[in-house]
Amino acid sequence: MTTTDLRPAPNPATHPGTDPASAPGDAPPPPVSTLRRILAHPRFMHHHRLVAAVGATNTALLAYGLAAGWWHGPGAPDALGAAALANVALAVLVRQQYVINLLFWLATRAPTHWPLPVRATLGKVYHFGGLHVGAALAGTAWFLAQLGALTVGDGPGGAGALVTGYAVAGLLLAVVGTALPPVRSRRHDLFERTHRLGGWAVLLLLWVQAGFLAGGPVALAASPQGGVLAVLTVSVALPWLRLRRVPVVVDRPSSHVALAHFDHGVTPFPGSSTAVSRSPLWEWHSFANVPTPGRRGFRLTVSRAGDWTGRFIDDPPDRVWVKGISTAGVANIETLFRRVVYVATGSGIGPVLPHLLAGQVPARLVWVARRHRETFGDDLVDEILVHQPDALLWDTARDGKPDMLRLAWQAYRRFDAEAVICISNRPLTWQVVRGMEERGVPAYGAIWDS
Repeated sequence: MTTTDLRPAPNPATHPGTDPASAPGDAPPPPVSTLRRILAHPRFMHHHRLVAAVGATNTALLAYGLAAGWWHGPGAPDALGAAALANVALAVLVRQQYVINLLFWLATRAPTHWPLPVRATLGKVYHFGGLHVGAALAGTAWFLAQLGALTVGDGPGGAGALVTGYAVAGLLLAVVGTALPPVRSRRHDLFERTHRLGGWAVLLLLWVQAGFLAGGPVALAASPQGGVLAVLTVSVALPWLRLRRVPVVVDRPSSHVALAHFDHGVTPFPGSSTAVSRSPLWEWHSFANVPTPGRRGFRLTVSRAGDWTGRFIDDPPDRVWVKGISTAGVANIETLFRRVVYVATGSGIGPVLPHLLAGQVPARLVWVARRHRETFGDDLVDEILVHQPDALLWDTARDGKPDMLRLAWQAYRRFDAEAVICISNRPLTWQVVRGMEERGVPAYGAIWDS
């Protein structure tokens, strides 16, 4: 097995005639400890730890409320409703694009002279979706408890509060049910539409129910619940206030990939993403923005990965809908480290490319794909090699499938990096991230939590 060097000159990182995947002394060592191996398992990733933390906080609140008598008597519906609304607010706000960008900005303020374990933990900021999941589950549970209290007691709001409450409960259960991993993976379009349209309906019905419980719109406007609902409404509406249909120029270097070029007065920051749609009410797809330093506009790399992307490549549009705010992605955590290794497969080069072009952090690229030039075009490959002359480009059509963990470990050791960032499909991402973390190396990759 040999590496494929697509540059005219020899690759100093991989001497001709050698096989870096089998070079002596370059095999990954065993995991550093049993504890490290357990903590590196996907079941214990930071996303799930945050879900557990939110659950534990709500359990503690339940226990304290039981001791304090909050959940009994005529005031129980209000107390339960407050707990439900607080969790729903957290679930909604932590997914707001400005909040996401703020979280990334705060996490990446740490200077590189801070201890590596601290910076490595801050790099897990993109697991914030655990707060969303935990709060959504807890908020649904609190809301069902409030609905039960309203049903069995002579609570405020009368029949109106009950009717709207049962409607909200049904919608919340539908949203939670379609978000369960088995359903979401098989019926992603259903999950997305239920989340969007069901979420809007829930917000509207919560306004109506809150009005009944408060005793009218004037009382609601003066209440804390009204203020929270107003913040949530603005948060949900903000991305849609920037909805517009913009021109796009699509290049197709192959039947597998399309390069979409945008120039409508927006140049997003490197590492951000843009949501694109042909039918804005029904379906949205996010892609990594690739701005070129010194040029206006940006590119998106769209690979054939389903019906929507297939249609985009085979029947490229001349206009598409975009909305929202350019949002930070996992690779933005690179600035926490002195040197990083990027491991990408196929069109995973899209999220990596803007960071290579920006050159904010010394980086080494390992890119595994099938016939790089035929698939992605000479221009793109040459552009990458200008910025990454020592990149390892592995052609699976010629050299077969490599041991991704071994390649990542070799690049990490040879480049003297502090972290590895992997952009690939789910199995390979877990293989690399888990394998590196078991060996004490900070590693990062998408977690498919949304």
